[in-house]
Amino acid sequence: MKLYSTPDGLALERDQQFTLLPRSFTFDRLFSATDPGRLLRDQAAQGQPLAQLGNLLAPLQSQEVWAAGVTYFRSRTARMEESKVAGGGSFYDRVYEADRPELFFKSTPHRVAAPGADVRIRADSKWNVPEPELTLAINASGRIFGYTIGNDMSSRDIEGENPLYLPQAKMYDRSAALGPCLVVSDELPGGATVIAIEILRSGKVGFSGQTTVGQIKRPLPSLAEWLFRENRFPYGCYLMTGTGIVPPDAFTLEAGDEIRITIGTIGTLVNFVG
Repeated sequence: MKLYSTPDGLALERDQQFTLLPRSFTFDRLFSATDPGRLLRDQAAQGQPLAQLGNLLAPLQSQEVWAAGVTYFRSRTARMEESKVAGGGSFYDRVYEADRPELFFKSTPHRVAAPGADVRIRADSKWNVPEPELTLAINASGRIFGYTIGNDMSSRDIEGENPLYLPQAKMYDRSAALGPCLVVSDELPGGATVIAIEILRSGKVGFSGQTTVGQIKRPLPSLAEWLFRENRFPYGCYLMTGTGIVPPDAFTLEAGDEIRITIGTIGTLVNFVG
């Protein structure tokens, strides 16, 4: 089941048919439920047929967005390269091999860009990239019940200068995007599932790449378990699971670039650099 957020309310897609759910049904209710899938099916029975979707909003309400880092070997290598000047590269190698994952806070809901909206690059950064990530939907009790696409916008030069600058490199207004929908399912994408990105500049491909979910080193449920240790999320949360696609060092985003991230079971998340 795919759940979309629109200005008119939440819309459910099943078997290529859309249902507009009752206005009283919200993402907060969904993420707070013990069995989100069952609740969603119950709400669908009370909905109204919908001919087509309108403009889309980000699929969240009160949910915080968190992220995991250095979960792919490629990400480990890129972070070590970024940090050569500061001499902090070994930190990332040690995190990659450690039992405890790198987890960090990414965004509050109002900072998350919707599908089709602008994401931002920092004015005080000269090396910026998008990071395409499978993003887990986790309910209030810590159960993964679905997933979406996440774009973890990152300032590589700021983080590379000093690992302690991670919050500034990762957390700022519209440094994250989610969508185009939330897939509600008890089954996570298989290891062969492709995560692909394409960056268009003036209508031409400036960068493209792909990886697979199977390249993530850590079991996805373990990331959720670590996040919920000593943390409480009354309305659940999203967790980005890291990236295995990093553009070459000579590439940086520019205003006007179009970022297209595709995961087959979800769709394509499109954003523009504003």
